[in-house]
Amino acid sequence: MSVATPYFDQLFAENDDPWAFRQRWYERRKRAMTLAILTRPRYASVFEPGCANGELSFELAPRCDRLLCCDTASAAVALARSRLLGFPYAEVQQSRLPEQWPTGQFELIVLSELCYYLDADDLCRLIDRARASLTSDGQILACHWRPPIEGCPQTAEQVHALLQQRLDMPRVASHHEHDFLLDLWSRDGTSVATLEGLR
Repeated sequence: MSVATPYFDQLFAENDDPWAFRQRWYERRKRAMTLAILTRPRYASVFEPGCANGELSFELAPRCDRLLCCDTASAAVALARSRLLGFPYAEVQQSRLPEQWPTGQFELIVLSELCYYLDADDLCRLIDRARASLTSDGQILACHWRPPIEGCPQTAEQVHALLQQRLDMPRVASHHEHDFLLDLWSRDGTSVATLEGLR
């Protein structure tokens, strides 16, 4: 069973930064690596489900023309909206995924520390909806904490293996270390150097 919304409501009721995204060097470094692995300097449209309090959203916003974020916890939505006030093209919705997947097409979908909260059936539905809502040259980025999390139905390895299987797209960039997995899939598998005529 996927982790239910009240779990996240409780986390944010006790703390406006329950995973210490702002304070911990681990989190700041991981965000920097997440942004660095992206193969394009800018994206027309980005969707970030499970945005929490908007720390990664704030750093994605300057890299795109349109940013849509969502979270299942109402307190997280309010925090993310406040964090993104300086970006008029950024929108934050409250929604439960995969059921309430947004309409529209996205050039980049960022699945950061989200998918292991979903059971296998919900994760399959989320992956299929993400793939269907990509533009013709769209990309999906996934980043997940590797150690097991109590109460989560999936591990990072299970999540990324299922993404690799169901996306059926080239994986164009990858960084794996002891603490987390970071992968980028793209419908256009062309390398950055090739796109710039260097190969």
